[in-house]
Amino acid sequence: MRDKLKKRNAAWLFFIAVLLVYIVLAFIDFELFTSSVNFFFNLIIRIIPIFIIILILMIITNYFITPKLIMKYFNAPGIKKWLFVVIAGILSTGPIYMWYPLLADLREKGINYGFTATFLYSRAIKIWLLPVIVFYFSVQYVIVLTVVMIIFSIIQGLTVNRILSS
Repeated sequence: MRDKLKKRNAAWLFFIAVLLVYIVLAFIDFELFTSSVNFFFNLIIRIIPIFIIILILMIITNYFITPKLIMKYFNAPGIKKWLFVVIAGILSTGPIYMWYPLLADLREKGINYGFTATFLYSRAIKIWLLPVIVFYFSVQYVIVLTVVMIIFSIIQGLTVNRILSS
């Protein structure tokens, strides 16, 4: 509780410091101040649609993808299981530590460490953040990065299996 209050106070202090900098800037160089404020509002206007898309994707994901659903499909055979683990990792939401009990439970039910490693690795790909990455980089970059991360999540899972099975 105390840490939350400290973080909240730090956020307010930062906000106040930024406001003070802007006030001082307005007195020193009003043209630079207006330029900065215009840049900020133009950026916000460009980013708002992306935030709306992100919010919609998060709502849809949280509604349809549940830990029970993931446990059900973790038992699929062969390559389907690897693909499901990658997709589940990509679609998983929330803090990572909330997934540890589920992954430990799956481990007790016979899921090997490789699938857990693949799941954890593929969590780095977030569908709702892809529009932001496209905004700052390009579609080609996002496609290449996503494909490479998916391939390496599977390679990492296979590597973990090989290391821990020997």
